Amino acid sequence: MELAVFNGADRAEVTAALRPCIDVQRWVDQIADARPFASSQALLAFARDAAAPFTPDEVESAMAHHPRIGERPTAATTEASMSRSEQAGVDPADQDVSTALAEGNRAYEERFGRVFLIRAAGRTAPEILAALHERLTHTPDQEDAIVAQQLREIALLRLEGVISE
Repeated sequence: MELAVFNGADRAEVTAALRPCIDVQRWVDQIADARPFASSQALLAFARDAAAPFTPDEVESAMAHHPRIGERPTAATTEASMSRSEQAGVDPADQDVSTALAEGNRAYEERFGRVFLIRAAGRTAPEILAALHERLTHTPDQEDAIVAQQLREIALLRLEGVISE
C-alpha cells in the first residue's frame, strides 16, 4: 500500500494493513492515530516505539500467530505468506537441520511454555539453530525481553513490506 493511500485510508483499511504485521491492538491503534506520516521512514520510526513496552498479554496474543521455526504455515493469509517468506533461509529438505530445529523447538517450548520466536528473515538455518541453542540458556525474564524485541523487529520488517513511498 502506498504511504499516501495509507495516510488517507479509513481506519478499517489501516487496521487490515497493520494487523498482519503484529496482532497487538495498541500498536495498531497508535500507528493509525498518528497518521499522516511524512515518509515511510517516519512511519517506521514511530512504529519502532509504538505501544512500548508490549505487555505480557500482548506478547502472548501476538505469539499465537507465529509458527514454529522450520514449520511453514500453509494458510492463504497475508500473515502466513509473510511467515513463509521470512523463513526462506530454512530449507525443509535439509533433514539434519529440520530434525535439530524440531528438537530445539520442543526443548524451548518445554523450558519457556511458548514457541521459539526469532526474526528469521535474512538468517540461515544454522544461524537460527545457533540462536535457539544460545537462548535455551537464558532465564525466563531474559527470554521475555528478547521475545518482545523479536516481535517488534518482525513487525517492523513486515511493515516495511506493506507500506511503500
